[in-house]
Amino acid sequence: LRQSASSPMRTMVAIWPSTSQTATMVRMGVLADCLKSISNAEKRGKRQVLVRPVSKVVVKFLQVMQKHGYIGEFEIVDDRRAGKIVVNLNGRINKCGVISPRFDVTLPDVEKWIANLLPSRQFGHLVLTTTYGILDHEEARRKHTGGKILGFFY
Repeated sequence: LRQSASSPMRTMVAIWPSTSQTATMVRMGVLADCLKSISNAEKRGKRQVLVRPVSKVVVKFLQVMQKHGYIGEFEIVDDRRAGKIVVNLNGRINKCGVISPRFDVTLPDVEKWIANLLPSRQFGHLVLTTTYGILDHEEARRKHTGGKILGFFY
């Protein structure tokens, strides 16, 4: 603290030491960060996006998106650390996100989640993790199973 000599009233001015710290992004979750970087790259009109780190859940989620044509090919790059994925975008994603915590979803509850998350019943997909693996809501309905909700894309 330093007293200001220029003013007749003695005011105290706080001088803080300058810190040269850079702001870093907080890792919310591997899947959440992946979908957020894909969504941001899509909004910017990019053709490719680099996603890191790699996890089995991220790869399976991307396979579901690829199966429905929302993303193009993706390549897993092994850097002997956590790994990276290069995803080719094709401009079809409007929004994608993670549902946290991973709520339990029974087969009748899927309709409620669709109504809350997706803009229309005609397009968009919920992604569930089930005993049959990571599936979209239509495939889970065909296999007559519920599970935990991972996220959505449309």
